[in-house]
Amino acid sequence: MEQVLTLVCKLNPTPSQSEKLEVVLHAFAAACNYTNEVIKPQITSKTTIQNVVYEDLRSKFGLAANLAVRACARVGANRLVAKRAGKPVKAFKPTSADYDARIFAFREKDWTISLTTLEGREHIKIDAGNYQRGKLKGRKPTSAQLCKHRDGKYYIHIQLKDEIPDPQPIKKVIGVDFGRRDIALTSNGDSWSGKQLTETRDRYSTARASLQKKASTRTRSSRRRCRQVLARLSGRERRFQSWVNHNISKTIIQQAKSEKALVAIEDLTGIRERTNQKPRNKTERRRSNSWAFYQLRMFLEYKGLKDGVEVVAVPPAYTSQTCHQCLHIGLRSDKKFKCGNCGLSCDADWNGAKMIAALGTSVNSPRGSNGLYCNLSTDSSGLLKAHTVFGTPNQCG
Repeated sequence: MEQVLTLVCKLNPTPSQSEKLEVVLHAFAAACNYTNEVIKPQITSKTTIQNVVYEDLRSKFGLAANLAVRACARVGANRLVAKRAGKPVKAFKPTSADYDARIFAFREKDWTISLTTLEGREHIKIDAGNYQRGKLKGRKPTSAQLCKHRDGKYYIHIQLKDEIPDPQPIKKVIGVDFGRRDIALTSNGDSWSGKQLTETRDRYSTARASLQKKASTRTRSSRRRCRQVLARLSGRERRFQSWVNHNISKTIIQQAKSEKALVAIEDLTGIRERTNQKPRNKTERRRSNSWAFYQLRMFLEYKGLKDGVEVVAVPPAYTSQTCHQCLHIGLRSDKKFKCGNCGLSCDADWNGAKMIAALGTSVNSPRGSNGLYCNLSTDSSGLLKAHTVFGTPNQCG
């Protein structure tokens, strides 16, 4: 099994090269839209699509052979995703184009990339940081994606493929409870407070609202300065959130690797749709909708794959209200949990993490654990998902 790591590097093209890249992006998007219109909606096979429209893409849009092939593959892949979601394929925008080994090359000696455009091959300098340089050193990537980001700059998304190690033998399970007050709390007792993150998000939200108001009511020069400050602030909040989640996931996976443990997390899919139906004030809605739990889940998953640590998602229902010792429903009040059956009194999130760990333990127990039994499946990203059953044993699948 392969794991794909995507490295994002900024391109430094000349003005003439920028024009050629823009032409490529527009031609690629137009070819995808044409293909999506011509081919019957139920067809998703890239080979079938290519057999029908390949010559048209070459002649009508001037695409190189492999760019035409990649356009057909893009349409097929998007149709598959849309079909699973039960939605139609959206129109393709001129923001990205796919490249393979025949039309893309990375050259380490001068840190440039070679891309095929509609007017031939172009060698473009890349602006790579220490992290990207360390990952690319000695490597020969065979696929990439040319992208134009919202800032109007061009980037190359380089895909590195690595064989992942076999999962390590499991001796225990670490449960991880996700939340907003505590971003993550493990069954081992480690926690990461969300106070600083919430304060940072609130500060950026207040600054954006103030600048946007000034940008629409003040003088022309003031409006220009406000827009410049807004552009400068753009992405800072998102990058800070990613940095926090990277550090949390790295610590959890390293601990699981050293303890030969499986990591059990909550499957919070659809939580925003459910919570947005409840009446809440504007601030609470913004905080809830900016909760980056799915990003943390993805970071845990890909870091776990790289280090041979299994990550499994378990149902979150009643995990912080069920006593992890006797499996009876207790009373949760804010951060406190008390069980009326066995008398347990503890932090509610820690109890939730212990309960998640117990559900994760049942994944590896064919006859169940503590009255918990499970069936396994995988979601669209390949992450293991446990479906818990209480009462009678179910063989784990």
